[in-house]
Amino acid sequence: MKAIVLHEYGGPEKLSYEDVADPVAGKGQMLVRVTSTSVNPIDYKLRSGAYKDFMPLTFPAILGNDFSGLVREVGEGVTGFAVGDRVMGVADSSDAELVAANADATIKVPEGLDPVEAAALPVVTMTGEQLVTLGTDIQKGQTVLVTGALGSVARSAVWTAKKAGAVVIAGVKESQVKAAGALGADQVLALDDAAAMEKLGFVDAVADTVGGATAEKLLGKVKPGGVFASVVGGPANAKLHPTIRIQSVVMHPDTAKLKTLAEDVVAGRLVIPIDRMVPLNEAAQAQAAAEKGGVGKILLLA
Repeated sequence: MKAIVLHEYGGPEKLSYEDVADPVAGKGQMLVRVTSTSVNPIDYKLRSGAYKDFMPLTFPAILGNDFSGLVREVGEGVTGFAVGDRVMGVADSSDAELVAANADATIKVPEGLDPVEAAALPVVTMTGEQLVTLGTDIQKGQTVLVTGALGSVARSAVWTAKKAGAVVIAGVKESQVKAAGALGADQVLALDDAAAMEKLGFVDAVADTVGGATAEKLLGKVKPGGVFASVVGGPANAKLHPTIRIQSVVMHPDTAKLKTLAEDVVAGRLVIPIDRMVPLNEAAQAQAAAEKGGVGKILLLA
């Protein structure tokens, strides 16, 4: 099969489109012919070596976690799936034409969901959902501020918090305030507007997707006993706020939640924008574009 292979840490140019051996479906797995996969921040952070101290790669490596595609083979012990099923989920090394996917991290593509665009959803929707439910543990009537709210993970967090009955503040850049009005949050806050930040009262929790100086400022806006949950690590000044619980969130597959979130997308209740779709062999350009930032997901078509 063809795959995107990384032989050493470095820039996007280190990604190579080449032939590799087909994966084999082991016990509890399925061999899936990939229709599409997507670019996530972890892909370029792993590629660059930014995560090598705690998530080292073994070279040659194939990146990618999201996938949608067609079941080609069903491995030992797998039930509920058949050859030809359209499926979506998370799996290691999905930037390829074939992937060995764990059945317990895979669902059938819900009726009405575009089978190509389905690959945009697994990582970001489950990460956003878990940032709220497992990270902040926000309760009905409490107030949570979601940073980077126009991003795909944060959009999922906003939606999850609203479903939980929380009061949701969408934190964005000043230039994004108008666009953020469509998110359905109770309030939109410009995080780079000093006056607006000064007026912000205490919140029960922050669901953070941006980190850095913004996270450090917001930590002081969390009520004593509140929670600061993040998918990018705790703020550098966390020790100055000993009464605030710092919770780092790393996504783990939850197929029941993924099915619900995918159905929410079908119904139009949750929107994960697609920026562009490009061939798999343009993965280097796709990662370079994603690294510059943007709102929509970039899909790689295998």
